[in-house]
Amino acid sequence: MGSTKHEKSFVDYDKPYEQNLIGMRGIIYFGLGLFLLIVVTFGLMWALQNVMEDRESKVKDVKSPLALNEQERLPPEPRLQSAPGFGVESDKGRVNLELMAPQSEYRELHKQWEKLWAEGQKDEKTGTEITMPIEKAKEQLISQMPKARAEADGKKALEETRTYVSYSSSGRTRTDRRR
Repeated sequence: MGSTKHEKSFVDYDKPYEQNLIGMRGIIYFGLGLFLLIVVTFGLMWALQNVMEDRESKVKDVKSPLALNEQERLPPEPRLQSAPGFGVESDKGRVNLELMAPQSEYRELHKQWEKLWAEGQKDEKTGTEITMPIEKAKEQLISQMPKARAEADGKKALEETRTYVSYSSSGRTRTDRRR
């Protein structure tokens, strides 16, 4: 068999199978390039870390003008913990809750609230009532309400509340009644 134009190409049409030709040169070049890229990246990251550590050591003691003070760090009102320093102010003085159960703050505040609900609260300077017990407030509200309407007016008002416009009436008459 003589030299044909197929001998120089990668595919040999005279063979019944496909030849597996691997270019080892390309694989070696890729591996070396990848290794060099990793080494260069590692060197750059190491240099950057040293620069950042030097900068941090220089500005370690300098306080930022944007830094918040202790009062500004607190969350906005209302705060969930009413007992800063593990205590609650009451009419008897400060109640220390430092060695108590976590729920003790709520329990102490709830006692104060129940007393306030039952007895109300008066202003110390003027003596006027700031808050009043619920039952007393109900009685006061009922006493301030206008007197009941006459019996005829009451029946008329009841009848008006029972009638309504339905789809079947198309808005012409108000004959439908609620039971």
